[in-house]
Amino acid sequence: MPLIDRRRLMLTAAAVGLAPLAARAAVSAPPAPVARVAVVKDTYFGETLSDPYRWMENDKDPDWLPFLRAQNAHARAYLDAIPGRDRLLSRIQQLSGDTALTSKVQRAGGRLFFQQRPAGADNYKLFVREGGHDRVLVDPTTLSAGGGHISLDWWEASPDGAHVVYGLSPNGSEDSVAHIMVVADGHDLAETIANTEGAQPSWLDDGTGFFYNQLTGKVATPERYLDSQARFHRLGTDPASDPILMKRGLDPAVAYDKIQGPTIFTFEGSPFAVLTLTDVRREFRALIAPLREVLGGHARWTQVAGFDDEVTDVVIDGDQLYLLANRGTPRGRIVRTAAAQPSLASATLVVPQGPQVIQSLGRARDGFYLNIMDGGVSRLRRLTRDGHVSEIALPFDGTIGAVFTTPSEDGALMTYTGWLTPAGIWSANPAGQVADTGLTPRPAIDTSPYETVRGFAVAKDGVRIPYTLIYRKGLKRDGKTPAWISAYGSYGSSAYTPAFAGKTLALIDAGFIVGYANVRGGGEYGREWHKAGQLMNKPNTWRDLIAVCEHICHEGYTAPARLAIGGRSAGGITVGRALTERPDLFAAVIDGVGWSNPLRYVAEQDGYGEEPEWGAIAEKSGFEALKLIDSYQAVKDGTPYPAVLLTTGVTDPRVAPFHVGKMTARLQRATSSGKPILLRVDFDAGHGIGSTRGQQDREAVDTYAFLLWRTGVAGYQPV
Repeated sequence: MPLIDRRRLMLTAAAVGLAPLAARAAVSAPPAPVARVAVVKDTYFGETLSDPYRWMENDKDPDWLPFLRAQNAHARAYLDAIPGRDRLLSRIQQLSGDTALTSKVQRAGGRLFFQQRPAGADNYKLFVREGGHDRVLVDPTTLSAGGGHISLDWWEASPDGAHVVYGLSPNGSEDSVAHIMVVADGHDLAETIANTEGAQPSWLDDGTGFFYNQLTGKVATPERYLDSQARFHRLGTDPASDPILMKRGLDPAVAYDKIQGPTIFTFEGSPFAVLTLTDVRREFRALIAPLREVLGGHARWTQVAGFDDEVTDVVIDGDQLYLLANRGTPRGRIVRTAAAQPSLASATLVVPQGPQVIQSLGRARDGFYLNIMDGGVSRLRRLTRDGHVSEIALPFDGTIGAVFTTPSEDGALMTYTGWLTPAGIWSANPAGQVADTGLTPRPAIDTSPYETVRGFAVAKDGVRIPYTLIYRKGLKRDGKTPAWISAYGSYGSSAYTPAFAGKTLALIDAGFIVGYANVRGGGEYGREWHKAGQLMNKPNTWRDLIAVCEHICHEGYTAPARLAIGGRSAGGITVGRALTERPDLFAAVIDGVGWSNPLRYVAEQDGYGEEPEWGAIAEKSGFEALKLIDSYQAVKDGTPYPAVLLTTGVTDPRVAPFHVGKMTARLQRATSSGKPILLRVDFDAGHGIGSTRGQQDREAVDTYAFLLWRTGVAGYQPV
């Protein structure tokens, strides 16, 4: 069940020249704009904090956009002056242009639907394959956004393959409008539905309508993701009259918090529907009712699981309800109970907890396919209806991004990739055979010059932290090679598992080691790993990154003068707090759309819904946890900070741009090192999810050029 989750330069590494550290010349650039200071003081539980840039939280402030434009101009003067940048961009464009990406597939009504960014294309398109021929259904690049761009956010075909509902949004905003297409001739029905970001449509078996979640219309306010509604749309009717089947206060028997969103799911062949209430947590609350009653607007919902039961997946198969439960079993177990009279307490244990993490189960005609996480590497297993579990051998250690099953067909399709193996759509059949379907063409990228190594660093509390390094063969471990280590560590998400290196090969070709740390707060080892990097345990997350960085320096891969770290979104906590705690350890930091000032989540649209992961500011324990992760408040005047490149997109719905703006201004005012603190702004982008390939390539070249410059690689030093 899908759930919302919110926040060629060809040289061997040994041959790359390194400029003397003192040779990193200054660039002639306009000075960074000095941000207006207007201190606001807040007192939390007897502790007073100062916020000099509170005004940036108001995106209508007359100084806000001029500040962003001036900061971007300042950054561009530096970034555009780096020698070798054009050569680097050409290599990035070659690598990204040669690589086709397929992100989702669905079999329905004898047709195969798939979302793919073809080689050379700038954006994802929706295709349908029938009779061996492919046809484009939705091509966002042909649509106008008033000079911007349109992105395909989500889609779902009806079970008979006759219709597909899909969401489009402008300029990376993720503010989806739903459209419904007739697949046979490609025309859209007249109706559209606004405010459908994360709609998660679930069709009736006969394809005549679907359930969906709809947000409030309060875009760019803290109420945006609060009090959403579950509705039903019948094809050919006016969406304004779509019945509201669940909202807060509608049913006295179903009480829940404003941060939780209701979504109704159907299951092919089942007379029941499941209502989930979700927030930022991976677990959800689940209730069940007869589908006929739900459609009639008089459902009597029976609770199946509460948040405390830590259920993370649910499937109805015939008259049985299967649940992936984690309470007391942090790596997950699968249980079964009667759909008509569900009881989690007396449910039959089908698959007990094992040493690896059960992430999801997908229902197929021949059984269930289980996506397993083994410390950062994916495994695949098949569960038959008589309870037999078998391992399906995979051809290499990689990542299964998603498993796609169809109840009326055998086997499974899955996205599958490795560090040096391009992503593709692979199939698994009931006999346990796995093969590349060929749906995603293999790029003509030679990966034989590269190698990967997986290692473990030991944190201060003795926990082993896994990491992966990618570099060109022939590396000398003499401490002279620059390295860039990225980390995330939030929401129980396994963020940096094997994924094709792609355009990062351009940075590796220029002499870098590119690495990833699987820090606590993620999900690589299950819920215990997540909770060990959450709330008051959150310092483990950035200190795990520090431990990995210290370890690879000790092992001779790199040295602090050549070392950079990076993180995006909630990974901004990880790198921001590593930066403020150990500024001496790094030569450069990349903070992409980073959540820098969590204490002020109350001012952004993706704020209150995040409280279960980070803490609530209205509670003392929540304040203490939030203060721990607030990089903005951790910046100290007179500290010699390393060079930092921060990025944001002005339409970002997940991390409000004020986080990055405030962090930039604070670092620029506080640092005593004289090293550049730059803010790169994309005025036609959001969080990056809806960005085009061209936008991604331009951000990549700015990032890589900055890293090469600040770690002293010859050929990238301004003169």
